[in-house]
Amino acid sequence: MNEQDARAAVRQAIGQVAPDVDLDEEAETARLRQDLELDSLDFLRLIETIAQTTGVDTPERDYAQVGTVKGLIDYVAAHGRGAGE
Repeated sequence: MNEQDARAAVRQAIGQVAPDVDLDEEAETARLRQDLELDSLDFLRLIETIAQTTGVDTPERDYAQVGTVKGLIDYVAAHGRGAGE
């Protein structure tokens, strides 16, 4: 999956889980839990939504890598369908 597709998937997933978040005002360096104020349940719902829409399963050991919007985009791009092709 390319970065543009990953970015769109992440933005859509965040919009579903946290519809009050204005991603146009939030930089990609925004931390999901602190800056976007996602609680533990919202974070898990975000990870689940990403898995359902992109096929990217994020194991708990990789949560530190997806702590920011950009980190999640990069992770989805690297592990998504067609990654490395």
